[in-house]
Amino acid sequence: MAGITVAGVARSFGEVHAVRDASFEVARGSVAGLIGPNGAGKTTLLLMLASLLAPDSGTIRIAGYDPVTEPHQVRRRMGWMPDVLGSWPTLSVRVALATSARMYGMGADEASARAQELIELVDLAPLAEQATRVLSRGQKQRLSLARALVHDPEVLLLDEPASGLDPAARAELRELVRRLAGEGKTILVSSHVLAELEEMADSAVYLAAGATAAPEDVARAGRAARHWRIRSLDAERLVAALGAAGFGEVAVVDRLGAVVPLASEQDAAQLLAHLIGTGVPVSSFAPAVGDLEHVFHDLNRAGGDA
Repeated sequence: MAGITVAGVARSFGEVHAVRDASFEVARGSVAGLIGPNGAGKTTLLLMLASLLAPDSGTIRIAGYDPVTEPHQVRRRMGWMPDVLGSWPTLSVRVALATSARMYGMGADEASARAQELIELVDLAPLAEQATRVLSRGQKQRLSLARALVHDPEVLLLDEPASGLDPAARAELRELVRRLAGEGKTILVSSHVLAELEEMADSAVYLAAGATAAPEDVARAGRAARHWRIRSLDAERLVAALGAAGFGEVAVVDRLGAVVPLASEQDAAQLLAHLIGTGVPVSSFAPAVGDLEHVFHDLNRAGGDA
């Protein structure tokens, strides 16, 4: 059984169709990225998954339970980290976490112990006794994540979890998300930073104009032509070799090297072999953007052409 199952879900606000047709699954013990442009319906979808908004049609299951008819069962098994979460400004980090734990039925001693575990997990120990109002945006994000984890949920919904985090904290977040998935948790992460998702997600859900992309469209987009960036220790020789290979008119040359459109990975392999065979000292040869960003842009182009 999947950790998250969504089938034919729709939700409107008057004449605004925020979510028109969302269908996808997230396997237990995996991380899925929720990707889409602003206004695609991501927040509305997450609110429905979190049992905070009922769909007009379709079905949702969180760890096998229905958020509409079994919200208490869902909330016992689901951790929800919204983009912005109030933080009880006069309470300390420790008391805020212990209070959250008590709300899930823990006794005082158990709640205190859990708060200490989470303070260490999200690296807030130096601020544990500080009032939450003094926390920076990134520190509040860490506190929000800790509150989502307080009851050790089976399913995690994370909305822009890396917002406000510095590079070191982002790397720690990626490691933590992967570790939680390795422990069997089902995790859905919504983020505009596709490079972040690239390093933590096993799969992706693409949402545009309130509808999820069909698997066959995602597969087609993944096979579509893409740009590759090439760097060399000898820029002049690289440009000359690209011209000799017939890429002179399409290659874009800048201070970082050259960007060339290629139809497939086989074409990329052939071009790389040609460059090395002609003596070009290639130092880097890779897609100009990650797989998630490539599919996202291709799906958007396809949607705009439809």
